[in-house]
Amino acid sequence: MARLATDVHVKDPKTRLMVHLRAGEEPAPEYAELVKNPDAWEGGKLPTTTKSQADPSDEDDAQDDKPAAKRAARKPARGRNAAGEGASGE
Repeated sequence: MARLATDVHVKDPKTRLMVHLRAGEEPAPEYAELVKNPDAWEGGKLPTTTKSQADPSDEDDAQDDKPAAKRAARKPARGRNAAGEGASGE
């Protein structure tokens, strides 16, 4: 696995928290695929990850989750109907 040449911060896709990856480390494959800048890696090349290295359970979890914006877009917020009709509550 490749080593990092510089410190990098990435957002963990599961917890949505920022993770600090230090120079000289060999990050876990799920974090390594998040570092897209080749200058961050020793040798200036992005590491290659194969399907066998990736955890297949991560793919299933990603398909089940829907972004909050899509869930919220299904139904209008409360009060929109009254605002559209011009009812002022009197």
